[in-house]
Amino acid sequence: MNIIWLGHGSFRIEIGDQILLVDPWLNGNPMMEGQDHEAAIAGATQILVTHGHFDHTTDVVEISKKTGAPVSAIYELANYLFGQGAVEGAGFNKGGTLSFGNVTVSMVPASHSSSMVVDERPVYMGMETGFIINGDGHTIYLSGDTAIMADMDWIGDYYQPDIGILSAGGHFTMDMAGAAYAAKRYFNFKTVIPCHYRTFPLLEQTADVLKASLPDVEVIEPEVMQPISL
Repeated sequence: MNIIWLGHGSFRIEIGDQILLVDPWLNGNPMMEGQDHEAAIAGATQILVTHGHFDHTTDVVEISKKTGAPVSAIYELANYLFGQGAVEGAGFNKGGTLSFGNVTVSMVPASHSSSMVVDERPVYMGMETGFIINGDGHTIYLSGDTAIMADMDWIGDYYQPDIGILSAGGHFTMDMAGAAYAAKRYFNFKTVIPCHYRTFPLLEQTADVLKASLPDVEVIEPEVMQPISL
């Protein structure tokens, strides 16, 4: 399995017989300037979207049309994206599970907000979410944009994820200290990968605090377009 950071909260996850793009934001993403956008999306089989904010949805419809990859997201957001021309995957909801070949994806809660600007006005796009991704003998908890929340208790207990991809930049989500607290209190991760940081000056720029707080966990600071093989 390869987990490839596309900067900010965007990922390419090569797992089982699938290539999943999660919140693929390429155009306007400072972390993707000068990077190979074609390589980032090549062979994509599915697109997953956690919520409606521009830094997670700007390129979704274009990438879906270009690659033919279906889009799946919470019901309201999915239907809006389908209406804009995205290839139809599934509009599902928290607690639901989709099967893609030998990979499963379950939707779980997050604590954030979700909207898109339509005709110059913010429009509600269903609730914010995270995903549990199972394949290749691993269970990934991809938090999406979130604060620390009590739901992490049952998510950790029920799904038993060994890999955490955690938003940790602060200001809009948990910061590094918050992500470390959540990891210690609610989960038993073997590997943690921080995201939603370094993109803008107001976000945290390193994962030093996260690493120092989780001495028994492998904390991997991702580099854009560099595969993390697990």
